[in-house]
Amino acid sequence: MSSGIAPVAQARPQIGLLLSTVFLAYLGQMALNPIIAPLAREVGLAEWQVGVTISAAAVMVVVTSQFWGRRSQAWGRKTVLMIALGAAVVSMTGFAVAAASGMSGVLAGGALFALFVLLRGVGFGSAIAAIPPTAQAYIADVTHDEETRTRGMAGVGAVQGVAMVGGAVVGGALAGFGLLVPLAVVPMLLALAFVLVAVRLRREERHELVADPARVSPLDPRVWPYLLAGFGMFTALGFMQVLIGFVVQDRLGLTAEATGLATGGSLLAAGIGMVVAQAVVVPRSGWSPPALLRIGTAVALAGFALLVLDAGLWPLIAATLLIGLGLGIAMPGYTAGPTLLVDRDEQGGLAGLIGATNGLTFVITPTASTALYGLWPPLPIIVGAAVMAVVFLFTLLHPRFRGGG
Repeated sequence: MSSGIAPVAQARPQIGLLLSTVFLAYLGQMALNPIIAPLAREVGLAEWQVGVTISAAAVMVVVTSQFWGRRSQAWGRKTVLMIALGAAVVSMTGFAVAAASGMSGVLAGGALFALFVLLRGVGFGSAIAAIPPTAQAYIADVTHDEETRTRGMAGVGAVQGVAMVGGAVVGGALAGFGLLVPLAVVPMLLALAFVLVAVRLRREERHELVADPARVSPLDPRVWPYLLAGFGMFTALGFMQVLIGFVVQDRLGLTAEATGLATGGSLLAAGIGMVVAQAVVVPRSGWSPPALLRIGTAVALAGFALLVLDAGLWPLIAATLLIGLGLGIAMPGYTAGPTLLVDRDEQGGLAGLIGATNGLTFVITPTASTALYGLWPPLPIIVGAAVMAVVFLFTLLHPRFRGGG
């Protein structure tokens, strides 16, 4: 078993700078979420067309994540991030222009839909896919023990959680000034991240690069148990995220406006739970990656069990809080654990494989969860709880986790 420990870096690690880049990129992405539905209706697109656009982005994450992770070791983190963020700025500027053209009636129908898929789906999806693998591969490269590496990986999850909460607030607040305002702000946030990387991030020396980064197979016995656990966790999370608005409205019998408020509160609770877990619990606990997986999935399972019950608004919010807290504890175990088992030249490929696994769940869950909800509303929540239970038992019983990771 390889230690996966990299040589000591010559200069002080810039983990904080990488985390700031992740935050700005995801803040831009999340700021769009509150306006996607009203924007689609404003420009005359059907709900399924928005779904295809989002699924296209998820597919591109799956397809390109390992490429970006490996290139970050071969070309350098700075080069990859500048390429990706530059492409993201161009894509989202084009998306804003296309949306404005749709709102003004200049573009409509199939042409507008094609631009949405090309710019927000393929273009932005390919670009954003580079950010987490590059940050994770960098952290794996500059941390030299389990505790430090786990804290670093938890930092990536924490800033994504903060971005999820902040994006909902920023996007919703800016939408009050018109839908075009958040559309214009998103490329600015991405451009700010680009400038931050261009000005502040050091370029690696030639000896710090890996000329031919190794490709990591998803069937590699060192990593597949972690990938399977992560896939199950993100699948269960996807079921909850996609359906929570329907669950809130149907259970509580709320108006559309009240549903938006209650749904926002539920997702905010999940985001707060995730941030508390990754910014406070994980760094102070000292738990190993397998322990984080076991404890986190047990807490998330309790949240799903509570969510199955139709007990009113506050138990529903408590359930989403527990789900966010549990997954926030488990995710650093999932991302840090396998990095301790592979060699340095495999870290980029592994980080990309983790990104692809996460993206794959968001290709599957929107269709699967809504189809199950149409059959019987409690069914997808029950399925999500069952998936989380299987993941918990898997982390409890599989030798990879029982052996300490």
